[in-house]
Amino acid sequence: MTAEKPNKSNAIWTLIITGLALFMTSLDNLVVGVALPSIRADLGGTIESLEWTVNAYTLAFAVLLITGAALGDRFGRRRMFAIGVGLFTAASAASALAPTLDALVAARALQGAGAAIVVPLTLTLVSGAFPPEKRGAALGIWGGISGLGVALGPLFGGAVVEGISWHWIFWLNVPVGLALVPLALRRLPESTGPDKALDLPGLGLIGTGLFGLTFGIIRGESLGWTSTTVLTSLILGAALIGAFVAWELRAREPMLPMRFFRSRGFSATNGLSFAMFFGTFGAIFLLSQFFQVAQGLGPLDAGIRTLPWTLMPMFVAPLAGFLSDRIGTRPLIFTGLVLQAGGLAWITAISSPTTAFGDFIVPFMMAGTGMALVFPTAAATVVSSVREVETGKASGATNAIREIGGVMGVAVLSSIFAANGGFTSPQAFTDGVVAAMPVAVVVLAIGAVLALLIPGKDQVSEDAGKTDRSSSDRPRGPRPVGRPEPQLLAASKS
Repeated sequence: MTAEKPNKSNAIWTLIITGLALFMTSLDNLVVGVALPSIRADLGGTIESLEWTVNAYTLAFAVLLITGAALGDRFGRRRMFAIGVGLFTAASAASALAPTLDALVAARALQGAGAAIVVPLTLTLVSGAFPPEKRGAALGIWGGISGLGVALGPLFGGAVVEGISWHWIFWLNVPVGLALVPLALRRLPESTGPDKALDLPGLGLIGTGLFGLTFGIIRGESLGWTSTTVLTSLILGAALIGAFVAWELRAREPMLPMRFFRSRGFSATNGLSFAMFFGTFGAIFLLSQFFQVAQGLGPLDAGIRTLPWTLMPMFVAPLAGFLSDRIGTRPLIFTGLVLQAGGLAWITAISSPTTAFGDFIVPFMMAGTGMALVFPTAAATVVSSVREVETGKASGATNAIREIGGVMGVAVLSSIFAANGGFTSPQAFTDGVVAAMPVAVVVLAIGAVLALLIPGKDQVSEDAGKTDRSSSDRPRGPRPVGRPEPQLLAASKS
C-alpha cells in the first residue's frame, strides 16, 4: 500500500472531513421519507412511483458499495472520495431542480452512486489516519456520526419541509459538498490498496447480482413475493452472487478475498450487522410514521418525539469506541443488540393511538443506546479482522451487507404491516406496526447470538491471521515471470 505518513494534524482533518461527508450521506438514507406528501403535491405521481425517490437512492447505494471501495484502492482513496462527494453534491442540486418525478428519481440514483463511493472510503481513511491504540476511539466518533445521520433523517426532513420546502432537503447538501471537495484534496492523505488491477469480472458479477437481489426485495412488497418479476430477480441475483464467489476464489487479485470469511470476527460481524440494519431500518421506517399517522402529529413534532432515540448515538458511540480499545468489542456489541431488541419489544407492547409520549422515552433510549454501542464497535471488529492494507475491501463488503439488511428490513416489515393494518385509521396503522415489529425484535436477537462468536480481545490478532494469504489461497496457474508476490509488492510500497 502507498500512503502518506499520517500525523496528528492529518488525523484530525481526516475525522472532520470524512465525518461531515458521512453525516451528509447518512442523512439522505431516510430524510426523503417525510417529504413524500409534499413532493407528491408538487410533482404528482402514484404512491408506487413516489417510493422510488427512496428506493432509487438505496438501490444504487447498495449495489455500488463494493465497487466504490475497489475504485478507491485502485485510483487513490482521497481522489475517489473527492469524486464521490462531487457526484453526490451535483446530484443533490439536480434533485432540488428536478421538474418531474422521473427526473427526481434519476437524480436520487446518482446521489446513491456518489454515496456508495464516499461511505466505505470514510471508514478506510479514518482507520488509516489513526494508530491502532487510538483507532477504536476514532471509530467510535465515526460510528456516532453515522448513526446520528441515519437517525436524524426524519427530524431533519420534517423541520426543513415544514419550515421551508422539500427542495431544501437537497439544496442544503450543496454548500457542504462544495466546501468538502477542495478540503479533501488539500488535507486528506492519499493512499491506495495493494491491488492495482481492477477486477472487472468481479465488479460486473457483484454489481448485477446485488442489483437483482435488491430490486427483487424492493419490488416484493408491491408486486408480491411470488410474482414472476420478483422471483426471477431474486434467483438471478443470488446466482450471480454465487458466480461472484466462485470467481473471487480463483481471481489473482480479487476485489473481495473469500479468505476474509475464515475470520470469525469478520463473518460474525457481517452477520450481526445485517441483522441490526434489518431490525433498525425496518423499525425506524414504521415508527417515523407512527406519530404522524396513528397520533395525528406533523412531521416536525413527530421527529422531535424520536429524539430520545436519535440523540443517544451522539453521546454513547464515542464512549463505546473508547471502551472497545480496553475491553474488546464483543461485550459491547452483544449488549447493544440486546438493548435494541428489548427496546423495540417494549415499544411494541405499549404502542397505541393514545399512548403518552412519556411512555416511549425509556424504550427509545434503550434502542438508541443499543444502536450506538454497535455502530462503531462493529466497524472496529471488521477493521481488526483483516490486514491494514485490505480495510478498503473489507469496509466495502461490510457496508454492502448492512445496506442489503436495511433494504430487506424495510421491505419485510412493510409487507407484514400491509397484511395486518394500513393507513385507513389510527388503529389500523397501529395494528400493522404491532404485527411487524416482533420480526425486527427476533432478527436483532439473532444478531445478539452472532455477537457471541466474535473473538475476545486477546484472540483478535490470532483471528486476523486467518485472513492472511497462504499458499493454499493462491489462484492456480503460473504467475507471470518477473511479477513479485502481492504481499512482497505491498510491503515494498509501504
